[in-house]
Amino acid sequence: MLKQRVITALVLLAILLPALFYPSVVPFAVVVLLLMAASAWEWARLNGYGMGPSVAAGIVCVALCALAWQSGWLLQPLTGLWLVGGVLWVLGSAAMLYAGVSGWPRVPVLLRLLGGLLVLWLAWLAAVQARMVGINFLLSALALVWVADIAAYFAGRAFGLRFTKNRLAPSISPGKSWEGVWGGGVGVLGLALVWVVADAAWQAPVASLFTRLASHGGWWLLPAMLFMTAMSVVGDLVESLVKRAAGAKDSSALLPGHGGVLDRVDALLPTLPLAMMFYSLVHTNS
Repeated sequence: MLKQRVITALVLLAILLPALFYPSVVPFAVVVLLLMAASAWEWARLNGYGMGPSVAAGIVCVALCALAWQSGWLLQPLTGLWLVGGVLWVLGSAAMLYAGVSGWPRVPVLLRLLGGLLVLWLAWLAAVQARMVGINFLLSALALVWVADIAAYFAGRAFGLRFTKNRLAPSISPGKSWEGVWGGGVGVLGLALVWVVADAAWQAPVASLFTRLASHGGWWLLPAMLFMTAMSVVGDLVESLVKRAAGAKDSSALLPGHGGVLDRVDALLPTLPLAMMFYSLVHTNS
């Protein structure tokens, strides 16, 4: 299993890194589009659709992204879209987590499918626009999620249930603890401070997400980082809820040793649009 995980990770890096650092944004946009299409296929299958309709869901996802690309949306600020997307993520995920695993199957299946496609389309737009802002900006948004996850894992193992009596969401993801969430928040704040200092020391030509927030009096940074850390956890919980409702351990077996694409990008689905929301708000107020 470990060998499988390593080989899969190396193959993914061999594809993603050249696309990320290529001078044009096109290769990166195409690679992320393929990941979103695979995620749409997985989402449809998790919600009870067969192979044919699931493939069609992937095609529709590609078509929606391509339409936005062709229409020039990637070159527009889209502040309103990011704000609406952020609100819908907060309200929709709160409703899902409140209803729990048993509540998900009661949502009309077509509505579930369309909601998933909308989420993936929004995440694609955000990822590509973040790359257009600059590699440093995109990497800082991605690193936020990775550090939140790693710090939460180690904090949960070291301090889980030492300060609280209940797990975070035992019926959805029994391994998660409140201490893990707090540890993730501390890890992200530490990352943000280090990145801001590094941007200043190296005179980064493109400011990171953290530097952009800190440059406006600094008051944006703390609440924004805590909010995005919380939403990264929410993204993971939402996907876990859907998998439990479907009786699935992984979203698919597309990535040997890693499960499915959704298993790898679930926390990024809310955080990338939120990163662009904060970027748009700060940029507008500059």
